[in-house]
Amino acid sequence: MLSAVRVVTRTRLPLRPVSTWSHVPAGPPDPILGVTEAFKADKDPRKINLGVGAYRNEHGKPYVLPSVKKAEELINSAKPDKEYLPITGLPEFTKAATKLAYSAESIPYAENTIAVTQSISGTGALRIGGAFLARFYPHAKTIYLPIPSWGNHTPIFRDSGLEVRGYRYFDKKTVGLDFSGLKEDLRNAPEQSIVLLHACAHNPTGVDPTLGQWKEISDLVKEKKLFPFFDMAYQGFASGSTTRDAFAVRHFIKEGHQIALAQSFAKNMGLYGERVGAFSLTTSDPAEKARVDSQLKIVIRPMYSNPPIHGARIAETILNSPELYAQWEDEVKGMADRIISMRDRLYDTLVKDLDTPGEWGHIKSQIGMFSFTGLTPPQTKALAEKAHIYMTADGRISMAGLNNGNIEYFAESVSTAVKGKL
Repeated sequence: MLSAVRVVTRTRLPLRPVSTWSHVPAGPPDPILGVTEAFKADKDPRKINLGVGAYRNEHGKPYVLPSVKKAEELINSAKPDKEYLPITGLPEFTKAATKLAYSAESIPYAENTIAVTQSISGTGALRIGGAFLARFYPHAKTIYLPIPSWGNHTPIFRDSGLEVRGYRYFDKKTVGLDFSGLKEDLRNAPEQSIVLLHACAHNPTGVDPTLGQWKEISDLVKEKKLFPFFDMAYQGFASGSTTRDAFAVRHFIKEGHQIALAQSFAKNMGLYGERVGAFSLTTSDPAEKARVDSQLKIVIRPMYSNPPIHGARIAETILNSPELYAQWEDEVKGMADRIISMRDRLYDTLVKDLDTPGEWGHIKSQIGMFSFTGLTPPQTKALAEKAHIYMTADGRISMAGLNNGNIEYFAESVSTAVKGKL
């Protein structure tokens, strides 16, 4: 008798094809986001995050300006619709933004020769500007950036189709402005090159030219026939005065320069997530302005069609209401003053209380949200691993991250690190 034989047939799985994206390499981590991720993973109660470029209040919390809350109440009470904005944004906002930057008394504003568009904050303004210049600037498609500059400047302009070069800006020995190097490099740049200038509160160094130095830069730019592109992300947030922080832009206009300008309302209105900004160019007459406006629309249309509406309404409501505008200027000054007070206290604690080796005067002379402390990568690494204090490897800190509750611990840790005892 034959025994039953069980035959098992195995199904062969098909071979998995090679993925279309198997060749894509891993990109380097973002240096700022990496700091934030490390901070979030740290469980130590003493931890401090000085890497994030956003204002924090005295308790280390995000801050919504009271003027912004009032503006939102007014907007909500009007029950506005959610229709698309025009390609170049909310006209009431863009007009108010140019008035804030250039002043109502400036010739381009008074003669209505500023071509302007709303943008996706300052980053979007720079990207629109880069694309427009790559397409229409009639001379060399080369832009000179300060060394160092905001980390996103290089990819923005490179991806826009411009060649990126650098000019000296920061002197590591003095932790200040390398003004002679700056002038020499701009003097040696080919005529008609584009030069990017931080209007105020230079990111990441916190080092700005003096008013006299700005006048010299203006003269040099005019002599070399360079084209100035201003990035103004911190108007009012640097010194506490929107007028003082706009000095460079307004002086260049007064001296007859045609300029490009990127504005952001992330910092000075605390509208980080609303992404409110503007890009503008000064033109020679209304007819030229109309032609430039038409081409800006053509640049923007395939990017994102039109900008978001809510943040622009907030900014427009504040800028066009005398009462809210006055309140906002007081709030901006309050934020700037708190940061300045942290600079003074940090300097006094490091130098007078802890006798920390080295020169620390730059802590007070720098301006705006950021400070290049002069700390070395090994020192910043030790501060993160042993003191739970997080900053970028080059020693840049956000002064807004310091407050009365953590500044002494920060200063003591820095002093210990500098003395080699951490």
